[in-house]
Amino acid sequence: MASVTYNHVYKRFDDVAAVNNMSIEIEDKEFLVLVGPSGSGKTTALRLLAGLEEISEGQILIGDRVVNDVAPKDRDIAMVFQSYALYPHMSVYDNMAFGLKLRKTPKDEIEKRVKNAAEILRIEELLDRKPRQLSGGQRQRVAVGRAIVREPSVFLFDEPLSNLDAKLRVQTRAEITKLHQQLATTFVYVTHDQVEAMTMATRIAVIRRGLMQQVDSPQTLYDHPMNVFVAGFIGSPAMNFFDAKVDRSNGQLIIDSEVFNAVVPEAKASRYQEYVGKQVVFGIRPEDIHDPSFTPSDVQTSLVEAKVDVTELMGSEIFLHLEAKGKAFVGRVDPRTSMRAGNDVQVAFNMENIHLFEREGDQASIM
Repeated sequence: MASVTYNHVYKRFDDVAAVNNMSIEIEDKEFLVLVGPSGSGKTTALRLLAGLEEISEGQILIGDRVVNDVAPKDRDIAMVFQSYALYPHMSVYDNMAFGLKLRKTPKDEIEKRVKNAAEILRIEELLDRKPRQLSGGQRQRVAVGRAIVREPSVFLFDEPLSNLDAKLRVQTRAEITKLHQQLATTFVYVTHDQVEAMTMATRIAVIRRGLMQQVDSPQTLYDHPMNVFVAGFIGSPAMNFFDAKVDRSNGQLIIDSEVFNAVVPEAKASRYQEYVGKQVVFGIRPEDIHDPSFTPSDVQTSLVEAKVDVTELMGSEIFLHLEAKGKAFVGRVDPRTSMRAGNDVQVAFNMENIHLFEREGDQASIM
């Protein structure tokens, strides 16, 4: 088992910094997810750790050992790729055993490890089959099994679920989470899917254009995003944003936008006092926009006039695609709502869960 440390790591391709001054300590046995949009540098960061790309500047440590110049095969890591990369002419058993055979591992040890991995992944009955006889989910489990038999200090996963259908993706991410608990090993996992990140990680590192934006637990990222990018990336559907101004009226703090005017709850007002008269970005999550008929009784709300453009019935909830004075936003409401497409409605903003961000610069959160 081992920790992983990125110490001021850069990776440059010509004049472009794909990884820009990345510093993070990943604890032993932690499940860290690197998440960000396509082109953010998350896969490059993983490949640097695996030794598949050369570091331009900085250091990467596995445990206490600097591995900048260590060959990939000697880093004590195992990687699961987006592509299953199974040998089509070999059986499942031989695919899983192949790396151990190259290392001249004794035959009885190979058999023990392969059977143990197959038992963990529940693929014992597949060991004699060829990859063409397997489903996508079964192939992915074989690829994971090939990594398990290595018994590495660190597991690396590069978007391993992207080739699976939606139902299988949900099932497999639960299996990978359970696998982490069973193996008690360090996992570093790359994905662009924030739902995967939220459901699997002990900590999430959000990356944008090679720069680390925020590293924290899933719940902290959701509750206390440090800037507009993190706030908009974490959560599904994404947070709604409105250009607004902080004002004061009749002794109360007001959020004044073209779409609505809303009173800030007393408990939050003190932290926003210094922004009176300033332009800000107002953020509210879809789940904090309610049908007034089904609003929790213990929250302070503000009513906003809007028109329903589209409704999406999800079973346990309904997504309302709303429009007010040319501004589109989304509410996530109780399925008992009578609101339908074309209706002029009032929706209730839960003002106790609002977020304010600076308008300029990095659009940092106003905590």
